[in-house]
Amino acid sequence: MKVFWSIPGMALVLALLAGCVTINIYFPTAAAEEAARAIVRDALQVPEAIPEEDSGAATEGETGAWHDPDAGQAAMPALAWVLDRLIPPAAAQSPDLQIQTPAINRIRASMRDRSSQLAPHFRSGAIGFGNNGDVVIRDLSEVPLRDRSAVQRLVSEENSDRESLYREIARANDRPDWERQIRETFARVWVEEAPSGYWHQDARGQWQQK
Repeated sequence: MKVFWSIPGMALVLALLAGCVTINIYFPTAAAEEAARAIVRDALQVPEAIPEEDSGAATEGETGAWHDPDAGQAAMPALAWVLDRLIPPAAAQSPDLQIQTPAINRIRASMRDRSSQLAPHFRSGAIGFGNNGDVVIRDLSEVPLRDRSAVQRLVSEENSDRESLYREIARANDRPDWERQIRETFARVWVEEAPSGYWHQDARGQWQQK
């Protein structure tokens, strides 16, 4: 089967490609979530899940569809020309988020070292995850009086690291305007990766136990 490209057809392709280029300038949600999940698991010392083996691509008989290997060949030179001119190399690459810089690595190490000190207070419910990506003191009465100032200090240090982390990730990717979306992504992932029993705030600031 041969494919012939009419002028309206090419116009539609150009419009779609232009739309793809526009999409690439937006916040890379999937890449940000993947990066956040890696950092959160590291900070909380959550073991990495073992990926399932790929079951393999569907065969021709399984899909019920058959594709002519010659289909679309006539359009390839034109499409290659359009792609080369409409989509710059950076935009054509898979979306990714840079999370490996000296500053980010220092912050991650600091958070990882503090994790074992915060964990007992997460389990007791004295502290929990805020809906803004920070740690919030929920019930200080769960902490012995002699230890309360130490817990408050730990929470303050943790939140300082988290604020720096969100900012540094945005800076490392040359998009300081992404800091808010990065924080929002982390706020959700902290809760998703937290062990059962930890407390967290919902969108209205109400406490819930996972």
